[in-house]
Amino acid sequence: MVNIIIAKDFSRTPFGRFPTDSATSSAERFRKEFLVPALQSDDDEVIVDFDGVALGVGSSFLEEAFGGLIRKEGLSKSSVKKRLIIKSKMPFYKEQINKFIDMAQPE
Repeated sequence: MVNIIIAKDFSRTPFGRFPTDSATSSAERFRKEFLVPALQSDDDEVIVDFDGVALGVGSSFLEEAFGGLIRKEGLSKSSVKKRLIIKSKMPFYKEQINKFIDMAQPE
């Protein structure tokens, strides 16, 4: 199992889609440096924990990070949804992430 605690491992204030929006805490950086390696590992489950994030995470961040797994990284929707576990006190994150994964089409 891979456990990614966003506030501890990445940023307490994840923001923006691209490094031009936020050099250190963009969704693209989170996807490429954390999500992709975790999902390419041999571990069955990848837990993404939103506890401790200082502000609400915007939908553009969620779409780029998680929808981008299908759009940009070529991962399959079924594989991502099977292995990804979203941990949050706010059900909104899990709902939005699942929606963005479902809507994503490979580029």
